[in-house]
Amino acid sequence: MVEFVMLMAPQGADGGGGGLMGFLPFLVIIVIMYFLMIRPQMKKQKERQKMIDALKKGDKVVTTGGIYGKIVGFTDNDKTIILQVDDKVKLNVDRGSINNIQEKPGA
Repeated sequence: MVEFVMLMAPQGADGGGGGLMGFLPFLVIIVIMYFLMIRPQMKKQKERQKMIDALKKGDKVVTTGGIYGKIVGFTDNDKTIILQVDDKVKLNVDRGSINNIQEKPGA
């Protein structure tokens, strides 16, 4: 019984194992998550924003809904794009709904 009580007694200063060493695995996991998940996503967002800001008249684009068309103009302080889908069909779409710019053949 005395041995059991001695085992339950608090350890000395160097037997606790607390402090920074206890949080080290969590810190390592957070750093790994940052470099594997958060940083690439932020880089992708910056590239997408740069692509959206660089849209100009005449670009052939694809919307997030899968609509293919050519930019023929802008409205609402460049927040909305006039997209020509066919000869007589024009749509107003939000600038943020552009998914990508179609590459020109031969470019």
